[in-house]
Amino acid sequence: MSLNRFIRILPLIVILSGCETTPEQPSSQPDIKANPNIVVKEQNENIEQIAPLSPQELDDVWQRIRAQLTFSNSSHPDVQQRIAWYLSHPNYMDEISRRAEPYLYYIVTEVEKRNLPIELALMPLIESDFDASAYSHKHASGLWQLTPAIAKYFKVKISPWYDGRQDVIDSTRAALDFMEYLYKRFDGDWYHAIAAYNLGEGRVLRAISNNKKQGKPTDFFSLKLPQQTSQYVPKLLAAAQLLKSQKMAFPAIANKDAIAKIAISGSVILDNKAQWQQLEPLNYGVIRFPAIIDAPHLVVPASEQKQFETMIADQDSNDYSQWQHYTVKRGDSLSVIAKRYKVTLSQLKAFNNLKNSTIRIGQKLVLPQLADTQIEHKVKSGESLWKIANHYKVSITKLKQWNSLSSDRLKVGDKLTVFLSAS
Repeated sequence: MSLNRFIRILPLIVILSGCETTPEQPSSQPDIKANPNIVVKEQNENIEQIAPLSPQELDDVWQRIRAQLTFSNSSHPDVQQRIAWYLSHPNYMDEISRRAEPYLYYIVTEVEKRNLPIELALMPLIESDFDASAYSHKHASGLWQLTPAIAKYFKVKISPWYDGRQDVIDSTRAALDFMEYLYKRFDGDWYHAIAAYNLGEGRVLRAISNNKKQGKPTDFFSLKLPQQTSQYVPKLLAAAQLLKSQKMAFPAIANKDAIAKIAISGSVILDNKAQWQQLEPLNYGVIRFPAIIDAPHLVVPASEQKQFETMIADQDSNDYSQWQHYTVKRGDSLSVIAKRYKVTLSQLKAFNNLKNSTIRIGQKLVLPQLADTQIEHKVKSGESLWKIANHYKVSITKLKQWNSLSSDRLKVGDKLTVFLSAS
């Protein structure tokens, strides 16, 4: 081969050598011997797939919520500031979970039934810290802080004997009805709807209109709203983001029924004080122990539903001795008696299990009023709600409920109404 020909071929040899370069391999392979006792599965054999759990199948209600969160994370300073507040109060969610435990499963289930954003199940956290007996200075009440006007519009019963705003069943139904209405009113903007739940639709609509006139954006964070409302949505978003990111512990709540509803027709007297003390935290809507009047249902622990159903069905065992009695006289009618004792005709009929308004002279009626005298207590210097409640052996919650108190503060000279039971 001539020198010139060799020079022409050399670059081709170099190129081909480069194409043969492979990743570094072990210098030798170990000698693998087949083991006749091992059955080797075919590569194409189907591997059993484990389906992920649905939100409803999870063990913890908080995680059931977390699996369905849809609102976008927000970096807005108000949201981040609230996240920082939550993180600086690590025990806050412990108390929230304790209060929410009887109610959260029910609320989540109702939100899911309506196919609403699961974030709405967190609203009682923002509204009342999951305190079913909460009462505000604006006369809003219960887990969802419904006002009397909203309660009336959405057909929640409020009477001297029953306040459905403090009942988890009635209040949750009304609150979600209200949220569905607001969602439509604000053309599908959930942030506007949630803000309107707190402030009122009129004021939020005006804020949107003002921004439009000034050529400004109309998203929630661009609106000029009162301080409480401007922080309301960020509080909700912050709680949702913390749950989503799991940067804060939400103590587990069992993902199963905690409460059951027992329908009530007429009236019920719980003359067993121990039973009522067990049920009272689930039935703040029932105002006067031990009478359950005007209440459409009683909320009981799910594990004891049958026991309480049997007890309520056995009306003959109730003790009516602590109630006022009236003997029908000539010229009396149920409507006259009801007016005289300032009760409604339906209450009087329900309390005496009367199917109609026919009564006879000499008939004994039980009045839905405690036999003990209703007490009016005048607050003295140095007295507190705790001292007064302890003196009369009633709960602070009931004392506040009877007198529509939104705080524990009292002034000397204030007059408080106290209802006493003979039991």
